[in-house]
Amino acid sequence: MTAMTAVSTSSAPSSAALAVANPWALVPPLGNLDAYITAVNRMPMLTAEEEQEFARKFRDNNDLEAAGKLVLSHLRLVVATARQYMGYGLPHGDLIQEGNVGLMKAVKRFDPDQGVRLVSYALHWIKAEIHEYILKNWRMVKVATTKAQRKLFFNLRSKKQGYKAASAADSSLHDGLDAATHRETLSEHEIDQMARELNVKREEVIEMETRLSGGDVMLDPGPGEDGEDSFGPIAYLTDAGHEPTAMIEARQRDRLATDGIAKALDALDPRSRRIVEERWLKVNDDASGGMTLHELAAEYGVSAERIRQIEVAAMKKMKTALAEYA
Repeated sequence: MTAMTAVSTSSAPSSAALAVANPWALVPPLGNLDAYITAVNRMPMLTAEEEQEFARKFRDNNDLEAAGKLVLSHLRLVVATARQYMGYGLPHGDLIQEGNVGLMKAVKRFDPDQGVRLVSYALHWIKAEIHEYILKNWRMVKVATTKAQRKLFFNLRSKKQGYKAASAADSSLHDGLDAATHRETLSEHEIDQMARELNVKREEVIEMETRLSGGDVMLDPGPGEDGEDSFGPIAYLTDAGHEPTAMIEARQRDRLATDGIAKALDALDPRSRRIVEERWLKVNDDASGGMTLHELAAEYGVSAERIRQIEVAAMKKMKTALAEYA
């Protein structure tokens, strides 16, 4: 059961009997927001006796048709409440959608024997759902986490708007740009006044004001207008050295360069091992490296070409040993 998936109708209801027979047909889909608001504002309000009757039918007999009538008669309340939260940059339709969820939760939990009207009870649930939606979607990083911070978040924005409206008459005394800049943040006097009115510490007002005034930054802006990738924080936040694949490859290289090389050298005969060590693994203090082919040839009494052949054969044997080790 949801007011958002109702069947659309092109004409206004001709009688209250239609609302009783098929109440959902009176509410168009939320995609047509203007038509939706017009339709819910035409829905007939329930009397206290009707509200009690439908609430008991739903509570005692799980009568979904009775629950639907309770929801439909209060959709205008959701529209009016959602309109109060238009200043957060979120779609009005989404705010209404979340408010409707809160309304249905209220209908489900409403006790007609408590002596209160559904409108008073439902308002709490409608606002709670809208608040939750705003806090989750207004910023990627939540500006309010505790219950006290959430209350301060909404009250601070409301009070701040009031201060701006009150100072609008004085804006003509300042340059337009300077006045606009002046109103971006609260003055010391306004902070003290707001702390007293909201009954919170001055530091809490300053902290929440800082969170609210901070701008959002995209981690990865993506391609710019010229097709080139735009620079964003992701470029310098990325630590390639701790990327899992790179770390595994680095450990494998370290193992091959130490244990693997040692194991491959053990597979060679003494002459081949010394030739490889002198030609590839030995570094003198003067950075001249090991012995040349001619120096090794003179030592072993063979030609330089023979030393080169022994070196090539030894390197092949080491490559095979390293592959087996890896």
